[in-house]
Formats: sequence, C-alpha cells, structure tokens
Amino acid sequence: MNAIIVGATGATGKDLLSMLLTDSIFEKISIFVRRETPISNRKLNIKVIDFNKPEEWQKLVKGDVLFSCLGTTLKAAGSKDAQWKIDYEYQYEFAKAAKENGVPNFVLVSSSSASTKSPFFYTKMKGQLEEDIKKLGFEKTIIFNPPLLERKNTKRAGEVWGSKIFKFLNALGILKSQKPVPTEILARAMINALKELNKGTHQIKEQEVLNYIQHDN
Repeated sequence: MNAIIVGATGATGKDLLSMLLTDSIFEKISIFVRRETPISNRKLNIKVIDFNKPEEWQKLVKGDVLFSCLGTTLKAAGSKDAQWKIDYEYQYEFAKAAKENGVPNFVLVSSSSASTKSPFFYTKMKGQLEEDIKKLGFEKTIIFNPPLLERKNTKRAGEVWGSKIFKFLNALGILKSQKPVPTEILARAMINALKELNKGTHQIKEQEVLNYIQHDN
C-alpha cells in the first residue's frame, strides 16, 4: 500500500510517519512539505512544494490513502484568513486532487465539536471541511474528532494548561469524554482504523479513538 501524508511535520504527522515507515503493509510513503526535511528512509518520498500552487503538484497526489493532518493555530497563522487557507483550503485541495487521481481512501484529523453550525470560527471551519470532504465521495472516508491532543514538548500554553485542567476534571469524574489523547495514540488509531473499517464514511469521536488501539496493548 502506498500512503500520502499532508501535515507530516506536525506533531500527529510526525508520529504517523514514523509508524508508517515501520509498517510492512506500507511500501511507500509520500509526504508533501514546504521545505526539505532531514528524514531519510528507502520508503520515503519527499515532495517539496508551494501549497499555493496546486496546479504544480495536484497530479502528484497518487497512492492508496491520503492522511490529512495539517493544521495551525490562529496565533501562528496571524489571521483568520491565513488559518482558513491552511486548515481548510490546503487540505481540501489535497483531498480533491487525491479524489481526481483515483486515491480510494482518505483519513482526516479534524477537531472535537466540529460543526458547520458552530458559533466559533475554528470549529465551524473544521465542520465545513468535513462536510465538503464527504461530498467528494471517497470509497472510504475516516474522520477523527479527537479531544485535546497531547503533543510532545509543546510550547502552546493553551494546550499545556488545557491538558492540566482536563486531567484535574477527569480525576473528579468530570468531562471524561474530553480526556486528552497523546498524538502517538491518535496516529496509531488512524492506521488501525484504515485497516479495520469497511468502505463508507466513518466518524470517530473523542474517546472512540481508543477503540482502535486497544488490541495493540
């Protein structure tokens, strides 16, 4: 099986790439990045592209599955328009290219509470992306709506404090569905869900992520 990753340099993407490179089912992994990466592996194909020029790379999005885990924060992006471009436009353009090139499977990392009816910009954006991805009609579409993610060595103050708060509340038996999930757990669940689920559209919400790693323990 040949895999494609967009967002391979992010926290979840890094864990996902590491796992795919050691999984015998995957013969080749292509990653699309903005700049060269020091990773070297016989199975890895690195494509350095300009995300704003899909006409230059859209025909290269070929394989058996596209894993999409690209994303940024409003602070890092600098504006809502910039965040929309990264979190929505780039991912949708990759999904559309994959569909046009006959890629049968698509796995998306979205967010908890994603909804087109959300009053909040971020979750509404994620909800819109989900709906538009579903309309593309992949043979198998898997959408993950994980709770807060625990990233290794994160410098995002909101994530650090959010994780501490949720863990405190979880210890009191509150908001257990929102218990933070490490990115490596999400990455493993993405791979296992692809292998286990049948054709169709699948939505995996919050702690359901853990259902796809239990047999690894």
